[in-house]
This record gives sequence, structure tokens and C-alpha cells, in this order.
Amino acid sequence: MRDPAISRFAASHLSASRRADDLRRLRSERFDVLVVGGGVTGAGAALDAASRGLKVALIEARDYAAGTSSRSSKLIHGGLRYLEQLEFHLVHEALTERGLLATRLAPHLVRPVPILVPLPAGGLPGRAFRRSYYGLGVAAYDAFAGVFGHGRGMPLHRHLSREGARRLFPSLRGDVTAGAIRYFDGQVDDARLVVTLARTAASLGAAMVTSARAVGFLRQAREVVGVRVRDMEARPGDPDAEFEVRARTVIAATGVWSDDMSRMLGDVGVRPGFRVRASKGVHLVVPRSAITGDAGLILRTPTSVLFVIPWGGHWIIGTTDTDWQLDRSHPAASARDIQYILDQVNPWLARPLSTDDIEGVYAGLRPLLSGEAEATSKLSREHAVIEPMLGLLLVAGGKYTTYRVMAADVVDRAVRRLGGGQPSPTAELPLLGADGYPAAWRDRADLARRRGVQAGVVEHLLERYGTLTTELLALIEADPTLAAPLAGAPEYLAAEVAYAAWAEGALHLDDVLTRRTRISIETTHRGAESARHAAQVMAGVLGWDELVTRNEVEHYLARVDAERESQRMPDDATADAARMGAADVRGLAADRGIELPLGPPPLMTP
Repeated sequence: MRDPAISRFAASHLSASRRADDLRRLRSERFDVLVVGGGVTGAGAALDAASRGLKVALIEARDYAAGTSSRSSKLIHGGLRYLEQLEFHLVHEALTERGLLATRLAPHLVRPVPILVPLPAGGLPGRAFRRSYYGLGVAAYDAFAGVFGHGRGMPLHRHLSREGARRLFPSLRGDVTAGAIRYFDGQVDDARLVVTLARTAASLGAAMVTSARAVGFLRQAREVVGVRVRDMEARPGDPDAEFEVRARTVIAATGVWSDDMSRMLGDVGVRPGFRVRASKGVHLVVPRSAITGDAGLILRTPTSVLFVIPWGGHWIIGTTDTDWQLDRSHPAASARDIQYILDQVNPWLARPLSTDDIEGVYAGLRPLLSGEAEATSKLSREHAVIEPMLGLLLVAGGKYTTYRVMAADVVDRAVRRLGGGQPSPTAELPLLGADGYPAAWRDRADLARRRGVQAGVVEHLLERYGTLTTELLALIEADPTLAAPLAGAPEYLAAEVAYAAWAEGALHLDDVLTRRTRISIETTHRGAESARHAAQVMAGVLGWDELVTRNEVEHYLARVDAERESQRMPDDATADAARMGAADVRGLAADRGIELPLGPPPLMTP
């Protein structure tokens, strides 16, 4: 529970001093629930448990959303293709969550995006069949959202002629389409949603610590009673770098690392009850000028579907769906993956894309519950909660959109084990920045005028931080230099970098350029031209000296070079080897002499 003397907003600040305090809590307190994993499911579980009044901690080996949860298609969606597979319960569940997120929980982060389902050209009977077939599917999608979706939050679908489709999407080739159906889904910056979940959990008193790796379970007889943790930011030789965290229940929400959790119990012969396979999904980012359109596309491919989604001044195109058995921390996109996506999208575009159009590339791993089918696109998108050993709950599978359902399910199991408690209240709990958002958006011009900034700046901040925008404006008022655009990425402000380090748990340059912002995929230089400026801003917040600042920049540039090299490799094995050429910044404190400060510098002091 939060100290009542501390406001909820102050308690949500994931600063370096807060991390030090929470590390002390991990070492000294016994928790009702300890969550392992800082992705969307883990952060959601921490929030769910904290909202029920439980004593909660979360540990994450790297950064919030460092894995799968920052590398999605950036959609909050029901899964239109699941209707075709007759998985109506999945569609119902996901559309319910979409409605909640768009209307109540996170309207500042989830907003409608129009998407076209192009209807292939052909003879009249074929065109009529396809329009009826797809039309019924999209109508059912809307019906599920309206009847069962707990608040639609999205406009209804509409049929378009060939001319109507090309007016909305001029880059769509007229000779390959007979028209389209426009529907709406939700769009989100996935990493920002995870950070907001983590901060909301922290605001309710949860101890939230990143760069803290679980290295083993603590057991009494055949019961798990905690986790042994390694602080990845500790100085070399620090005797307290490894320590024990005691908890009545441990929840492992580790995605594609779920099998690793089970193997930690291998010495007592525990079988996990399910197996998780990793499916690699690759996305390309191209500039908005490369494609002319005011809506996205959803296209069939031989293995799955391909989205072409507007993303600010860019387009996101993806994804692939292939088995991955190599490094899970840094999955690599190969030249073959990139060419596959281009080959799938180009037949529909009046001007085909080439590798010269690509600004960014990212690859993520979906955690799929293994089934009997070999093709990963056939593996289950459902989730499962199991208790392989008393005191340990594993949750895996599922979809990003249904994170809240997964979190509630696993915490329900924990609550029953702990002896009762209230049901999950998270369907009624707006995330930080959501309260008052509609009014803030309505009055954005007045806010800009009062704070002396451009209206476009306020709009940009509101769409990323909601009503927490006032905190960033306060930083700018205290230090006007933070109003400057970031070098190499003028759509972002220096204040956003400072805020990421002060309030959002960013410990390294990579955290800011890759997840708190999307500079690493939205610029052709992949953030290389922004690295020095961003590091200097972070240094002012975290107290880095010149050596640490330089090492952070050098590490980031090495990561960019390794990723570029991997994307020139012909296959997974060679791409993985190239990507592994740059080490993970976590765990390198011994080489860099980093020591996190115990408190924020004067600039950031409230």
C-alpha cells in the first residue's frame, strides 16, 4: 500500500532514488505477490494485485517492455482473422478490452485507426462472393464490439467502391482491387502503455525494480517462498549484488522466457504443464511520404496477415510469423525477413517499396503456447495459468490486447491461495494520465497559451502522457533549454528525455531512444544523431559523469551498427550472430564504473 503522506502522482515517479528505495524494500520486506517480468502482462499483474490492496513487488531483468511488449504491430485489436478461425471467445474477449482501453482505461494512449480490407479484382461472381464474405466478417466484428465489447470506442465499418478505396488510399493499385471495406481498430505505443501500467502500480505502493534479474527460486520443502535476484546495476565486487526477496506467492510473467522459469525447478522434477514457443515477427518502418493514404491496410499472406498501419509521420508494415530458437533478448531481422515483407506488400502498391525506403526495422518474439501443429501461425494465442509448484504461478500465451484479463486471471489464483480478497477492480481503474483527458484535449489551446508553448507541442505531449503533460511543462518552465527539440529527432523534446529518466524508470540511453521514444526506428540514422544530446540530458538527471555519458553513447552506437549488420545477413543464424556483436548494456556496470545516484538532482526536485 502507498504511504498516505505521499500523493499518488509523486508515488508514481520511477526515479533513480525510487529504485534505490525499492531495492531496500526488496531486501527487507516480505511481499504478498512478487511478479517476475516487466512486460505488459507482468506490469498488468503488478497493477492488478496492488489495486486489490496486496503488498506487491515487481522485478525485471532489463527494462519495462524490453522484450515482446515493445515490438508489436502497435494495435489494440480483436483479431479479425480469429473470426474466420471460429475463435469467437478470443474476439469477444479482445474487443471487450479494446473498448475499455479506448474509452476508460487509457484514452490518451489508445485511439482509433481506420484500416482497409482490400477486395481483390476478378470476375463478377468472385467479387460478389468476396465482398459478401469479408463484409459478413467485418459486420460480425462490429457486432461483437457493439453488443459484447463494453463500450465500442470505434466507428462502424463501411463498404467502399474501387474509386472510394483509392480516394482514401491513393497508393492502392486500381487494377488489383475491386473496392474495400473500411473498419477501425485501436492503435497504441505499446512500450508507453507498459511504462504507464508500471507507474500506475507504483502509485498504489508496488515496489518496481528494473535491471534486477531472477537467478533462482527460494524453496522451503516443495513450496516456492521467494526469488534470488541479481542487481544488474551493482558495482563490481559488491557483496550485496545478489540478494533474496521473500514472497508468499511468485508470479512469473516472463513470456518467451517462461520455459527458463520452469527449468529453475528442474532439480526437483517439476514439469511446467505447458511449453512456450517463440514466433518471430518483423516490422518495417517507412516514411509517410513513401505511401499515400489516410488509412491502413490488412492483407492476406501465405502464412498470416500483413498490416500497413499509419504511425505519425511513418508507416509500420508487418509482420512475419516464423519459429525462432536463437537469442531471445535481441531477436534479429534478416535480409530474408525484410524481402519477404516487401514481396507481400508491393503487389498492392502503385509505387513499390525498396530497401532504400526503410527507416527502421524491429523484430519481436510472440510467446505461443505449443500445440500439435508445426506452423507457428497455428499455435494458440490463448493464455494459460498454471501452478507447477506450490507458491509459484506461471502465466503465458495470450495477446497484448488482453493483458488485463491475463493479469486478473493469475492474480485471482494468487488471491485464492492467499485466503480470499476482492475481485479485480482494474476494469474501472483509469491509468495515470487518463483522468481528465477529454477535458485536457478539449482545452489544449488554452493550456498552450497559458504555458507559453505552441499548441502542437501540447497536442504531442497529451497524446503521449495524457494529463501528466503538466509535469513535462513544469520541467520546461524550470529549465527552458528542455523545450528544445532533440538533435536528429525534432518531433521529440529534450524534456521527454529528462522526464523518462526522472519519472519513467529509464536507466540507460537505449531505454530512452528505443522505448520511451521511438527514435531508434523512426529515423534513418536509427538514433545515432540523437544519442549524444539525449545522453547529456540524461546525465543531468542521473548524475552521469563524462566517462559514463560517453560509454552510454558508444554502447548505443555499437547496438545500432550490430542491428544494421544483422539486417544485411541472409538468414536467422547469421543475423543472430551479427546482432550478438553488441553486448547488452545491462550487467556492464563493472566495465563502465556506473553507480546510480541516491536522489534526483536539484533540477528535478519537486
